[in-house]
Amino acid sequence: MSKYDSHLKCSFCGKSQEQVRKLIAGPGVYICDECVDLCNEILDEELFDSGTAIAQPVPRREAPADRPKAAPAIALGQIPKPREIKHYLDDHVIGQDEAKKVLSVAVYNHYKRLSYLQGIEGEAPEDLVELQKSNILLIGPTGCGKTLLAQTLAR
Repeated sequence: MSKYDSHLKCSFCGKSQEQVRKLIAGPGVYICDECVDLCNEILDEELFDSGTAIAQPVPRREAPADRPKAAPAIALGQIPKPREIKHYLDDHVIGQDEAKKVLSVAVYNHYKRLSYLQGIEGEAPEDLVELQKSNILLIGPTGCGKTLLAQTLAR
């Protein structure tokens, strides 16, 4: 635990981390379990007052009907090779050869990893091989093609 963790407090009630059971972190804010409970009570009251009383917790929102529930199976033979991905990027992005090469390999490995994970559902953990995930940070001046590379890959 770092020295800053003891200074964390709920952004709503101001209680410190030591004064509550659980402190949930958000982007730049924190909320304690007591404030979450209070919010739930307020929402339940409002639903009850409006005539839409519910006996069960509010269900989570589901994905839109037009989106598939599960990702389609990826066959290893359908995944374009890194050389093919780089060639596609070469057709759409000028320069940045090193970045295109690194991104091509990372995208290929990502799809290979997804394909592997789809094929191992239900297998024993000791039989599994761990495939490492690679993170890439694109750094450069404005206008050098970072966003264009990402957008082109997304297509």
